[in-house]
Amino acid sequence: MKKLILLRHAKSSWDLNVSDKERPLTEKGINRIKMISAGSSNILSSADLIFSSPANRATHTACIMISTLGLSFDKIVLKKELYTFELSKLLDFIFNISEDYNSVICVGHNPAFTEAISYLSEIDFLHLPTSAWAQLIFSQTKWKNISNGKLKLGMPKEILR
Repeated sequence: MKKLILLRHAKSSWDLNVSDKERPLTEKGINRIKMISAGSSNILSSADLIFSSPANRATHTACIMISTLGLSFDKIVLKKELYTFELSKLLDFIFNISEDYNSVICVGHNPAFTEAISYLSEIDFLHLPTSAWAQLIFSQTKWKNISNGKLKLGMPKEILR
């Protein structure tokens, strides 16, 4: 069995004149990822490893989650392959995760994350908001074979209203 959690980075700011990769989180984004992390500790704390896009907004999101949950920062690995907005590149990364890990979190970006949820769950999923996560549990035992995952979502309360 394999478990994949796709965590979309928290709300980022467009206010600064910086590259896309360097955009910071907003205060609202910081507060929201703290709330989501604390409220989802039973799901997020069980990951063997946390992969993050090297984009500032993604690494900051991952670090806030780790800090909120009291996890070791040794669990985070930055992966340039996760700085993508394309489904095919994201799937290539996921299908090649080491078999040493059965449960991983990937912190990254839309639209790739939303499209991956649809593809890997075979559910027509429309949109993964910032700071939200999707957990996919697969019956397969190898990452390269995962498909038809059972989907569970974690979203900020204001989105669920």
